[in-house]
Amino acid sequence: MSSSRDILLARIRTALATGPALLPPVPDWAAPVHPALPTTDLAVTFAESFRRVGGEFFYAEDPAQLGTELRAWLAERLPVGQQCYVWEPAMQALLTAAQVPFQPTEADFRTQAAVGLTSCEALVARTGSIVVAPATASGRRLSIYPDQHLVLARPSQVVAEIGDALRVVQARYGAQLPSMLSLTTGPSRTADIEKTLVLGAHGPRRLSLFLLEDDAEDFA
Repeated sequence: MSSSRDILLARIRTALATGPALLPPVPDWAAPVHPALPTTDLAVTFAESFRRVGGEFFYAEDPAQLGTELRAWLAERLPVGQQCYVWEPAMQALLTAAQVPFQPTEADFRTQAAVGLTSCEALVARTGSIVVAPATASGRRLSIYPDQHLVLARPSQVVAEIGDALRVVQARYGAQLPSMLSLTTGPSRTADIEKTLVLGAHGPRRLSLFLLEDDAEDFA
């Protein structure tokens, strides 16, 4: 009867007879990590990704439809006695023409800022992210402090990847880059405490995007 030592040595001899172990495959470092996105309808891809991470997506063909969508949104979600703050002049003009109520100044911002409406630098189709910079009149506070953040953007601002969005920012500002860039992917959330998901822990609890067609009136 073979001893444990004999069995072990037999296994070693068998393993050595088969030759050296195969080397692990070498990764193709030049290959993309993700499959390519469809280039013909990036806006649709963005909308799908944006909704998947918890964002609310709305589409408007013209300022009239945008006004209807925004008024309905504010009527349903703006708390009584609170304000929707909009600080970018071109956007203020657009909303005034569309008959959307808003607060154009910083009056009572800390106590009444339930909603902040801003523009953005780019929309990333891969991740559903929004790139926001403080280089506009909205500054840093309007996209972070209010409980609900609204974004007004155009289909032409949609790019495939995060790297593409950074190149858009670089091309726009050159050497005078903004002091920061915020890559916002869905509402602010955390599950650090007992793995309980909490929305609005470090920023807006709700993130909504209104996409206005490129041939509509300009706001930027």
